[in-house]
Amino acid sequence: MAYPDRLLNDNEAVVVDLHPHWWYFVRPTAFLVVAIAAGVATIAMTDTGSTVRTGAAWASLVAIAVATTWVIARYVRWGSTHFVVTNQRIIFRSGVVAKRGVEIPLDRVNTVHSSQSLGERLVGAGDLEIESGGESGRQHFTDIRHPGRVQREIHGQMANRPGRGSDAAGIAFVDVAGQLEKLEAMLDRGTITPEEFERQKRRLLGP
Repeated sequence: MAYPDRLLNDNEAVVVDLHPHWWYFVRPTAFLVVAIAAGVATIAMTDTGSTVRTGAAWASLVAIAVATTWVIARYVRWGSTHFVVTNQRIIFRSGVVAKRGVEIPLDRVNTVHSSQSLGERLVGAGDLEIESGGESGRQHFTDIRHPGRVQREIHGQMANRPGRGSDAAGIAFVDVAGQLEKLEAMLDRGTITPEEFERQKRRLLGP
């Protein structure tokens, strides 16, 4: 299900609209598989009509019911969770009854970090951490599909914002000094590593 157009501002266009990566289902699905396998194995190894077999059967049914409920709940939450990037802001919305939402204007975004474990790299999942000015501060988002691509898309939309990219005549304007000061402050606070500082610095200064 796509992010509703009615929730967009005037002249706002969606460039990224993601549900969580399928990695989001790994734990409940694995629990369901283990519950089914354990139930089958226990019943196969016990005598027909024995108390042990009856108890094992009921325990297996309870475990399978719990696991199935977990999978269904995850699916419902997955369908109602959106990570959206538009030409104006970053939006995160989740929840069917009790909703949770975060909105970060692109003009307030300072840095975007992506991270992936080895397993996440193999399946194309990962996390994003977005640091911004204002009340939102630092926000962490998990189970993002191809976080590196999303990170680049956010940077691209930031560059296209008035005053942060090029105008219609192709004249570039970037507040390099201000961005470098922010990066240096983040380096002093330990928010970013020296390697990340150098990488962001090269991006700002260009070749």
